[in-house]
Amino acid sequence: MRIGILLPESKTTRYEAFDRPLLQSELQKLLPGVQIDYYNAGQNATTQQTQVDTALTKGDKVLVLDAVDSKSIQNSVQKAHDAGVKVVAYDRLAQGPVDAYVSFDNVKVGQLQGTALLAALGSDAASKQIVMINGSPTDPNAAQFKQGAHSVLNGKVKIGKEYDTPEWDPNTANQEMAGAITALGAPNINGVYSANDGMAAGIATALSAAGMHVPLTGQDAQLDALQRIQAGTQTMTIYKPYQPEAAAAAAVAAQFAQGKTPGSDLLPDSVTSGSGNKVPAKLITPIVVDKNNMCQTVVKDGLYTAAQIGITC
Repeated sequence: MRIGILLPESKTTRYEAFDRPLLQSELQKLLPGVQIDYYNAGQNATTQQTQVDTALTKGDKVLVLDAVDSKSIQNSVQKAHDAGVKVVAYDRLAQGPVDAYVSFDNVKVGQLQGTALLAALGSDAASKQIVMINGSPTDPNAAQFKQGAHSVLNGKVKIGKEYDTPEWDPNTANQEMAGAITALGAPNINGVYSANDGMAAGIATALSAAGMHVPLTGQDAQLDALQRIQAGTQTMTIYKPYQPEAAAAAAVAAQFAQGKTPGSDLLPDSVTSGSGNKVPAKLITPIVVDKNNMCQTVVKDGLYTAAQIGITC
């Protein structure tokens, strides 16, 4: 029995450090003797399409797919479907006839980020101005984070500049932030919405270069982000526990691999993809992490030790 795991990139530390080993160990636990074929697309949509072709040629019966580009992967998903291969969309909802989707409530992520930013801005947020630096336009999750953030921020604070950042690139985010500072003036920027921690790193560098200290959001609970939160140069991050996400995806994939249809116990939710396909899903609730709850969240779950972050629990 063969299962393919196709992850999108390695710039974001989570994929190689957490998702890959967790998915592999969960699948091996559920399906002793399973052959796992692993692919990382390096943020290249064309590469990922080729990798799907390779997985199908090798005889993989289930694909756990985290799409680089949810739209361009649609033909590959259709190929898999036509070959009788089940596709579990992981973390990002690919277009086409995917069989299941396991991720987090991404609109909720944006809402939590926006709420935290407003709280950090204080009771006079309406008189203040922020910059929004969103994720990649090819990532459907980015659109949902953005939607959730806007649902909270619109009308509550002025949005002076807003960017959609190709490939979630930290260097591009750094340039966007520097451009916003030039355009608006450092004294006129009171906070920054960053959709993830990788970009927040680039943004924090631009803020520091301009001598600015303002609230800054993030997501993914990367180690460097937790260290920035402790240092006061980032306000919060979103912790999405990778273990339950990987375990849920592996459980669904294992059912498909055995010729079974996962029930509502594994897939209690439902979503509609960008191609209009209705997909049974499991959406996990994300967690806000700030200076006050690291010990109770990321340290308690074993994501990092207190020493790695530089705190005492």
